Amino acid sequence: MIIGSHVSLSAPDYFLGSVMEALSYNASALMIYTGAPQNTFRKNVSDFRIDEARRLLSEAGISDYSVIVHAPYIINLANTTKPETFELAVDFLKQEIDRTRSIGAKVIVLHPGSHVNAGEEIGLERIIEGLNLALVDNDDIEIALETMAGKGSELGYKFEHLAYIKNSVIKSNLIKVCMDTCHMSDAGYDVFEFDRLLDEFELVVGLEHLRVIHLNDSKNLPGARKDRHANLGYGELGFDFLHKVASHPRLALVPKILETPYVNDQPPYCQEIKMLRSGIFDDWLST
Repeated sequence: MIIGSHVSLSAPDYFLGSVMEALSYNASALMIYTGAPQNTFRKNVSDFRIDEARRLLSEAGISDYSVIVHAPYIINLANTTKPETFELAVDFLKQEIDRTRSIGAKVIVLHPGSHVNAGEEIGLERIIEGLNLALVDNDDIEIALETMAGKGSELGYKFEHLAYIKNSVIKSNLIKVCMDTCHMSDAGYDVFEFDRLLDEFELVVGLEHLRVIHLNDSKNLPGARKDRHANLGYGELGFDFLHKVASHPRLALVPKILETPYVNDQPPYCQEIKMLRSGIFDDWLST
């Protein structure tokens, strides 16, 4: 099972500290932001202790494709109302591509964007334009568009949105997908018919283009379009379903990343990874 979680990247050890944190959870994958997701401030990657981190990754047998970078929330390629916001999104995504390459990772997860009341068709075309600009000088780092919950004017809550973007981008070979279990349920997909859902994804997008799964329970009923994650087994999806996804044979080579909430200001990932590996739910939050 290729399983891990979001881990922090902070002083003094930066990327080395991220890898050490992931290993402390008995993880075989990890996801980082290369800086705060809410702003554009970024430390130079020369401070990241990359060589030491990569030695640890190699010793642990963690593949470059199991080290995931998540693009910051401030990137909105679908914005049609403010040219400066669109330009910032393109330029910053280019920077994130370079930073991802510097740490030796291969995949960036990206929220497709919100059309800000301009309409879905216009928003999708804007995303395609932005990706074409951002990928001009990139031939190796893949962009995994995330399935979204559909809150507000979010795009990407339908597989068809992601397929349309992929098929329209010039360097379509670099466009991949990240499934989020919470988001898909919140968007209205019947995730409990999971094999049928995988068949639909195969038909619309193609399973060979699935690069990452965000494995999250949901605080919401299906179709709520709210995007509120819950700890594994404590939401509307339940542990049995999430374990089925984590251990599904069709997804064996796809890294699964936990983005579940902290509990009492502490990360829950060591306990949740242990439960997924054993297949046994432990009601640890009640003890």
